[in-house]
Amino acid sequence: MSPKDLALCIGFAVALPIGQVMFKWAALYGARLEGPLLVKLVQNWPLMIAFAWYGASALLWVYILTRAPLSVAYPIAILGSGLVPLLAWAVFREPLSWNLAGGYALMLAGLFLTQRGAA
Repeated sequence: MSPKDLALCIGFAVALPIGQVMFKWAALYGARLEGPLLVKLVQNWPLMIAFAWYGASALLWVYILTRAPLSVAYPIAILGSGLVPLLAWAVFREPLSWNLAGGYALMLAGLFLTQRGAA
């Protein structure tokens, strides 16, 4: 994998947890809105921003897949899943645990194994 492709994959891996934070923000914002569900959805501008972010992220992913094999790009993309709890802790003060840290360490070990000698 070229350095540019690796950078694209890492960028995508970071974009996904940012999108998850945006969806949490939209959920909290939407909980304060009143009225029928459809009206609440239309008034939920953080949700629209989150959808736009995920749309742009999807386009980036399609571009990445034109350049790199899915079997190589996807394990790198899931690196971002470990950022979600850290961002949730930093932004929303959600709790962290040692179990979470241990699980993420196992994921990193798996990523290392999958990427050794990858194309």
